[in-house]
Amino acid sequence: MRVGGIRALRGPNVYSHRPVLSMRLYLDDLTGKESREFPGFNELLLGLLPGLAKHHCCREREGGFAERLREGTYFGHVVEHVALELTELAGVPVYHGKTRSAGEPGAYNVIIEYKAEEGTKRLLRMAAEIVESLTLQTKGGSFPLEKRLKEVREFIARSELGPTTRAITEAAAGRGIPWKRVGENSLVQLGYGKNRRLIQAAMTERTSAVAVDVASDKELTKTLLRDAGIEVPRGILARSEAEAVEALEVVGAPVVVKPYNTSQGKGVSLNLMTASQVEQAYSIAKQYATGVVVERQFEGRDYRVLVVSGKVAAASERVPAHVVGDGERTIAELVEAVNRHPARGEDHERPLTKIAVDAAMMEFMKRRNLTLRDTPKPGEVVYLRECANLSTGGTARDVTDLIHPQVAAICERAARIIGLDICGIDLILDDIAEPPGPDNGVIEVNAAPGLRMHVAPSEGRSRDVGAAIIDMLYPGGATGRIPIISITGTNGKTTITRMVAHALSQKGMVVGMATTDGIYIGGELVVEGDTTGPISAQTVLSDPSVEIAVLETARGGIVRGGLGYDWSDISVISNVRLDHVGQDGIETLDDLLHIKALVAERVRKGGTLILNADDERLAQLADDELVARPKKNVVYFSMRPPHVLIRRLLHAGGSAYLYKGGWIVESVGGDETRVVRASDVPVTLGGAASFNIANALAAVAACRAQGLSREEVAAALKGFRGDLHNAGRAGLFEICGGYALLDYGHNPDAFTAVCQMAAQWRGRSVTGVIGVPGDRDDMVVEQAGRAAARGFNRIIIREDKDTRGRRRGEIADLLRRAVMSEAPGRDCRVILDEIAAMRAAIEEIGPGDVVVVFYEKLDPALSLLKQFGAKPAQSVPRLFYSAESFLQSATG
Repeated sequence: MRVGGIRALRGPNVYSHRPVLSMRLYLDDLTGKESREFPGFNELLLGLLPGLAKHHCCREREGGFAERLREGTYFGHVVEHVALELTELAGVPVYHGKTRSAGEPGAYNVIIEYKAEEGTKRLLRMAAEIVESLTLQTKGGSFPLEKRLKEVREFIARSELGPTTRAITEAAAGRGIPWKRVGENSLVQLGYGKNRRLIQAAMTERTSAVAVDVASDKELTKTLLRDAGIEVPRGILARSEAEAVEALEVVGAPVVVKPYNTSQGKGVSLNLMTASQVEQAYSIAKQYATGVVVERQFEGRDYRVLVVSGKVAAASERVPAHVVGDGERTIAELVEAVNRHPARGEDHERPLTKIAVDAAMMEFMKRRNLTLRDTPKPGEVVYLRECANLSTGGTARDVTDLIHPQVAAICERAARIIGLDICGIDLILDDIAEPPGPDNGVIEVNAAPGLRMHVAPSEGRSRDVGAAIIDMLYPGGATGRIPIISITGTNGKTTITRMVAHALSQKGMVVGMATTDGIYIGGELVVEGDTTGPISAQTVLSDPSVEIAVLETARGGIVRGGLGYDWSDISVISNVRLDHVGQDGIETLDDLLHIKALVAERVRKGGTLILNADDERLAQLADDELVARPKKNVVYFSMRPPHVLIRRLLHAGGSAYLYKGGWIVESVGGDETRVVRASDVPVTLGGAASFNIANALAAVAACRAQGLSREEVAAALKGFRGDLHNAGRAGLFEICGGYALLDYGHNPDAFTAVCQMAAQWRGRSVTGVIGVPGDRDDMVVEQAGRAAARGFNRIIIREDKDTRGRRRGEIADLLRRAVMSEAPGRDCRVILDEIAAMRAAIEEIGPGDVVVVFYEKLDPALSLLKQFGAKPAQSVPRLFYSAESFLQSATG
């Protein structure tokens, strides 16, 4: 058994609307074998992981998986369930999994949801190891489960978001605000586009860098607060033991000695009375900073007040690390017992941190004449340090409801003085419920304060301080979103995407567009290449200048990475046609529809789903249960006379966009309004390119759903030129007394659409330069060849440079045989090199003839046209007839 790799599908995907991991598993010698064929395997497995006995599996009842084991099930399925059980044991439980064939014998994709991405990857690999090891054993289980689980738990604790960041992201999710982790640390992006906000723990992109520097400088902080009339302890910065002892004499005992610019209570010693104590404390603090502060110690209780956006959000009383005696165990044993509590972790991953046995603790105990070997009396509370920071093992009690207005005002003013949007104020007070006493005051101001003492206090009510931070970043209940328009389909999606983006940009909006030729922000190309997957979508949605996103969403990205967004406002599915069969387990058009339907499913409640009513499968998609939830507006477009489905929609008051009498028509509840004459849209080539009329219908529907007026949409489409805005899609050029048309079509329906247009070019010879990608099924290649044979007078077959696993010439041979089978007398040649094939076609062009080139790479094709002096056709030549004109002339 081998693990071939693990992919994360972080957005909604074809397996789940939640993030999943997909592990490629090769069963090798276990291929075709079942669990019942290995005596003792089931018993060993259930003995090692007894929780598996409760798994439901497809039986939808407890014990269903155990029944499958006894009856016999394949080992990919076993690995899936073992992985799910391991997530439970590792503390990151998920319950949804699938096992699917990967298209070759013994290869499977094992898919499970995840909460901790990297940790769950380790659990998936461990699941395969466990299953393989048990198949090799004849008696007893020896897999080191607990040791391995401990390693994964520790890894998850180190690598996942800490409690502060998690409190904020959970509050964001509760408000419907999208978020994603950036990198491996605590940087998180909230929201999309112009509403993007960055946070890192309890710092935001709005947190002043100057304020953070000031808060990190404890002496400068006190100077600012003292100048503002806020009581702070007198302190002196010491850079040697001698200076620290001098400071003790100046300030007066008792004093606090602490590092100049650290946090989390590290190296802090309190209640120091003598020179020797200060010297020892200096050496401890010096380990954490170049400078050490010696300051007067206030008397009272230790409090932390959280101020968010100038207002108190929560308050906690902090209690130093301590143990409670039982008369039997030593202090060391009691500390060990406390640290074993599941609420305590090594760092910040749990509500509490383990009590740290360090030099500061030992020095404190020495001053109290305590040792780790002492045995406290029953009920005796033994404090182990004076610093009450949670990071050194302290606990917290919520006192938010007790805070006195005068104390709250001091804290809010201190945050304003320092200039922090999120601020932790440390105070020593006799009682937070009373006005400050004469020996009370602010001892520190903290940037990026930890939130866990407020979220998970040891005593008292939990405070949703993450929500307070979210309210600051997104006031008024804002969701941090921008409009997202997602376009998918087999053919036409690039043109529709470009049309919609063009129309929105004419409205003055900053559009982020991802499409097959690159990512554009505000009309500027920022990333070149095929950018139709989830990473490209995230690039658009992460740009803070983007006001609206228009995303071409291709099949490959959906399959391999899921969607790059959670919900769209508007989605378009142009058509589902024969293509990509033979890839990613796609065998039928229904398989392809299943993938594309995800785009429809993820239209938000109240959003708009736009479907091609002329595509039988899409026409029925709105009735699919998954698509119908949540409830959304369904809009159809059609090139044909309104059929039953559209009439029913219009009768119910819905909308449709129709091609009637040469016009793109908007019909709302049956009331029709003309939007734009099809022949006035340049890319329709005078109305001859019916496929671009269909694309324009979809684009008009999307723009109207986004709120553009009919006049704005019409003006935008009239100005949408192939050479400027839609390069490489049915682009028409004048060349050598004839015409060349460049298109990216590479499947049977794309060829058919162009051939239908060619049928209107009466009296002209039309040459097709065709090719099909090598990763398509033979049947797709053959149908493409037949379609070309039906539409072109001459055919030159070329091949992509990237043969995608085929031998050189194999695709060309399939196409040639298909052409000759469909049209035995057709002039058909094979010139494998794309540019050589184009050159041959152009050199043979006659007056008024047309060469249609289905290219692999656009730039080389354009370069060749330039060599021949080609220029974009400024008007549609007379040889082009619209469908209506052709019919009229044919009937006299």
